[in-house]
Amino acid sequence: MFSTIQRFSLITFTAFSLSGCFDTTPTTTQLCEDHSELQCDQLNMRDGQCLNQRDALILSRFTTLKSQNDLDKLKTIQATYQYQSCLTSAAQIEPITAKEIKTKRSEALIHTYDAIDLLSIELKESKEPKVLYYRWSTGDKSALRKFLQLEGSRSLETAELQYALATFYALRNGNKTITLLNHSLELLTKDDYKNDFHATIIKSLASINHKEQNTEHAYIWALVGKEFDLQVSSQQQLDLLYSFSDAEKQKLQQASEVIVKSIKEQKFSAQLLPKVTEKN
Repeated sequence: MFSTIQRFSLITFTAFSLSGCFDTTPTTTQLCEDHSELQCDQLNMRDGQCLNQRDALILSRFTTLKSQNDLDKLKTIQATYQYQSCLTSAAQIEPITAKEIKTKRSEALIHTYDAIDLLSIELKESKEPKVLYYRWSTGDKSALRKFLQLEGSRSLETAELQYALATFYALRNGNKTITLLNHSLELLTKDDYKNDFHATIIKSLASINHKEQNTEHAYIWALVGKEFDLQVSSQQQLDLLYSFSDAEKQKLQQASEVIVKSIKEQKFSAQLLPKVTEKN
């Protein structure tokens, strides 16, 4: 249900703002000239490809350089992944002129792997929940144990981290997974909504409820997904999957409309869901 890439991709990447003298924002070129620690010489600066990703990475490195904060380091890792992804595609392009361009892109790509490794080493002892989540997603079992020890604490009371817990329980405890996903939706913020995180939760709820044979809730979440233009089953497919009467469908449709409104207003509560019919 949840792959490693999906789990890590859920770690929110935020923009970085910088202010200098007289409220002016330094350019990445200025930052690179003034701070050799940013290692811009390894970022293929003269290449027009991946410009936005490269600038975001430089700004992120500068933020981390100033703060030395674990969460900023984590953001820099994600910025590096984004630059790396772009470089992977760019390195496959055959330039019409200057064959050395491809070589330089490949060299910059190799540098990104080294940069991620170095930052990951620096985060090895971090106790930040998001960092533990990242380390877990890359295969660190000790980080998973530490992350699970935080379950029930205020430090995991965000939509993202409740979803992270759900990814652990997805193949172990379906009902607990549903509870965590519902709570994740309850904690949704404006930023989560902007990043379409609500879509990820809704699709997961439709899937896990169907798997657990909670047919009423699975049907409701499928209808909610349609209202948010998500890729869910068509009405014809829903009719084949769930044999509800017309009266039952109308009742579930009404419930879905209430839930859609609550999500849009960031007022969702699991109490809005009708009680699940007992399975025979």
